Amino acid sequence: MPKNTKILLTILLLLAGLTSIIFYYSSEVFLQLFIAFALAYILNPAVLFLESKRVNRIISILIVFSAALIACTGFALFMVISISGELSNMQLNLPAYAQHLYEVTPVAIKSWLRIETPDKLTFRLNELLQQARGMSPDLLKPLLGFLQKAFSSTIGLILVILGYLIIPVYLFYLLADLPQLKLFVESFIPERYHSVYFEKLAEVDTVLSGFIRGQLSVCAILAVFYSIGLYFIGIDLAVAIGTLAGITFIIPYVGTIIGIVLSVGMAFLKFHDILHPLLCLGWFSLVQGLEGAVITPRVVGKSIGLHPLVAIVALLIGGQMFGIMGMLLAVPVTAVLQVFLRSLAGWYRTSEFYRGVP
Repeated sequence: MPKNTKILLTILLLLAGLTSIIFYYSSEVFLQLFIAFALAYILNPAVLFLESKRVNRIISILIVFSAALIACTGFALFMVISISGELSNMQLNLPAYAQHLYEVTPVAIKSWLRIETPDKLTFRLNELLQQARGMSPDLLKPLLGFLQKAFSSTIGLILVILGYLIIPVYLFYLLADLPQLKLFVESFIPERYHSVYFEKLAEVDTVLSGFIRGQLSVCAILAVFYSIGLYFIGIDLAVAIGTLAGITFIIPYVGTIIGIVLSVGMAFLKFHDILHPLLCLGWFSLVQGLEGAVITPRVVGKSIGLHPLVAIVALLIGGQMFGIMGMLLAVPVTAVLQVFLRSLAGWYRTSEFYRGVP
């Protein structure tokens, strides 16, 4: 191997190791960049469409930003109004919830929580509901305390919050500089490898766009289906549970598990029977079956092409190594690696070793 090639490979390995260390200790920053990158991937086609109509790229970005902001604001208002109404309905059923919850709660836990009678439990639950409806600052104090401990210091917590607040800034620069970024990366590829580079880049783009745009579309569809089904079953907070289950499906299978646990628990508390929890479980199973057989193949297509077992193993490994960040990136990273593994398999099958040529 030529000396220059050895030096280049050594530098690349050192850079890969350094990147892994930085990624491990700065996973929050990478999560924010991943969110911005995903949003840029979603919005870039709209920007390109406006550019094709001879609109300046910066103006196109501002137009798309404004449209996205209006859509997000409308969705937030819808969620606030829906959940507020559902909380009001839930408050009417609170005494029955408290009575049943009191009956199934062990004596030791009752004593520890100081809820010696059903009335005290009703009072506590009602107080929590009132705080949730008014978003009382007192309700946020325990959460802020937990976050502060999780991020070791107030400064760390402030930096994390600031990082999420400046995601729109990341997004703007990514959209504005995406063409220059592509040219910058291309400048490092030797000209003799350009055909292979562009071929693999197209495959990777297909995989990533299929996952990011497709998975978000699937999440939205599932949120609607889950919410409608739970509403007709009669579950309180149907829209909240259905939407949460749909959104968290961005990490495959996690949203389904969360939705089943919450909906079955709410059904058990409200109806005190086995039928309604089974209806919730059956509805989630039906929608999950539709997702695997119809929704994902039609919305995402075969661009990802990961076997369910491979996806689950990738999620577990990603979560074990990098936490929530690893779970978010596990499936798209594995799908991108699959592009190169297919090429490697194709090269191997045409090699002299495989064909038995002396």
